[in-house]
Amino acid sequence: MTTILALGGGGFSMEPDNPLLDDFLLSLALRRRGPDGLPRICFVPTASGDAEGYVAEFEKAFAGRAETSALRLFHLSELSVVDLRSYLLSQDVVFVGGGSTANMLALWRLHGLDDILREAAEAGVVLSGISAGMNCWFEASVTDSFGPLLPLPDGLGLLGGSACPHYDGEADRRPTYLDLVGTGRLPAGYAADDGCGLLFRDGRLVEAVSSRPEARAFRVGPGGPTHDSPALETPLTVRYLG
Repeated sequence: MTTILALGGGGFSMEPDNPLLDDFLLSLALRRRGPDGLPRICFVPTASGDAEGYVAEFEKAFAGRAETSALRLFHLSELSVVDLRSYLLSQDVVFVGGGSTANMLALWRLHGLDDILREAAEAGVVLSGISAGMNCWFEASVTDSFGPLLPLPDGLGLLGGSACPHYDGEADRRPTYLDLVGTGRLPAGYAADDGCGLLFRDGRLVEAVSSRPEARAFRVGPGGPTHDSPALETPLTVRYLG
C-alpha cells in the first residue's frame, strides 16, 4: 500500500512550535526499522538547493524522535553511501522540502530519483512533503518556479490530477488555481491551506488533517457557476489534530 501525506504548508519549517503535522507524519511510519527502534526519516531539500539551514531545522525538529538523514543531491560526495536506491528504500519516511518544483523535478530525473521514489512508495516507504514537496507527487501543479504562478504539467504522477499548496497563505494562489483549473490549463485536483495535510493511500484521498483549527482543503474542478469563476471548490472535511 502506498502512503503519501501532501502538506499545503506548515510543519517544522513554518510552524516550529507546532509539531502536530510532524507528529502525525511519524505516526504513519509503522515499520520502525532503525536500530534504536525509531523510524528512519530522510529529508530531501533539493527544491531549496540543499539549503544548509533548512536541513538544520529538519534535524532539530525530529531529534530524539526519529533517526534522521538528509539526501543532498548537490553534495553527494559527502554521503558515505551513494547507492540512492538502497538508501531511500531503507527509510520509513521520505520528506521533501519546499522551493522550486521545476528545478527539483529536473534534477531528480537526472539522478533517477523519480523511478526510485516510485519504487520506494510501492515498497511501503511513506512519502511526504511541503509546497514543492506537495506538488511533486501529482500529475500537475501550480508553481512559482518560473517567477509568476504558472501551470506545471510535469509531476511524478503518483497521485492523479493537480495540486495547489499555500491556498490561503499567498494572495495569488487561490485565484490563479481556480482560473487554471476552470479554463482547463490544469486538471481537477486538490488545494490545501497552510497547516493542512492530505493523506492518500493507494492514490485515494483518505482524510485531510490540520495543525490549525481554521485550515481548509478543497477538491477543485471545472464547472463553476459563473464565467468569472469557472472552477468549483468542494470543501473537504478537515480533522484538526489538536
